[in-house]
Amino acid sequence: MAQIATAAGPAARPPKRRRSDGTLRRRRRRPSDYLFFVLFAGPNVALILAFVYYPLFMNLNYSRLNWRIGADTAKIVGLANYKEFFTSGTGLSVWKVTILFTLCTVIGSMLLGLVMAVVVNQRLPGRTFTRTALFAPYVLSGVGIALVWSFMFDPQMGILRYVFEWFGKTSPQWFLHENTTLIAAIIVYIWKYLGYCTVLFFSGLQSIPQDLLEAAEMDGASKTQTFFRITLPLLSPTTFFLLVSMTLNAMQAFDILQILKPTGEGVNTFVFEIYRQSFGVYQRAGYASAISVVLFLTLALITVIQFKFVDRKVHYA
Repeated sequence: MAQIATAAGPAARPPKRRRSDGTLRRRRRRPSDYLFFVLFAGPNVALILAFVYYPLFMNLNYSRLNWRIGADTAKIVGLANYKEFFTSGTGLSVWKVTILFTLCTVIGSMLLGLVMAVVVNQRLPGRTFTRTALFAPYVLSGVGIALVWSFMFDPQMGILRYVFEWFGKTSPQWFLHENTTLIAAIIVYIWKYLGYCTVLFFSGLQSIPQDLLEAAEMDGASKTQTFFRITLPLLSPTTFFLLVSMTLNAMQAFDILQILKPTGEGVNTFVFEIYRQSFGVYQRAGYASAISVVLFLTLALITVIQFKFVDRKVHYA
């Protein structure tokens, strides 16, 4: 049996050629190798250059212009658009709303998703239906979800009105004040991504070796100690992936926010402000391009920080 495996395995490969000093000799590339590389990778590289890097460099160029969409002329203003964004009240409001929205939605979705994953990981009746029901909102359109929740938030006819009345309270006017508008948007966003976090955490729980949990139980560890000292560290790859992906998604949120509050008061995140400045009443393409560049650099910086510092805390099995 060992002979058959040896003949069909590594022994069947041609021996590697070595130089006189013992180092491996690199195989010389043939022209056909370069031709195949260009044929297979060329179209993809061309599409990436045309639809990713070309718009990116054009956006950098527009960000130094005072230019309105449709205008024939544009004035070069250098870094004035960036200075206006970092010093104006609107720019500071965009930073505040984006940071609050991102922190609340990422932390809320991941914490609730972890709790629900632990629940559906138990041997309970109907857990398959529960997982399906939790994941369903993630595959639905953000526009449809926002429309449904708009009716639910209605203080006169929405279902939340009856919930508040059951507690003896009056339903707030969700979309008349900036703070309640932001809270409503956070609730809807968490509801949409709760199933996504639950399914990924559930997959992580399923991959934990049972012998580790049984050994901890035999050593007398309580369920709380087992969860925080074994389960949670072994879930760190899933937690890290969700932290990166959820942060990038939250900072680029738009569809739900635009449907809930079309004018943007209270929910003017980065992407919403880019939309308002470029395609709204202002049509300031140059200023919107500068905000886009700031968003791009912010996302790149957050991603680098997460991979450089948070990745060190991840325990890969």
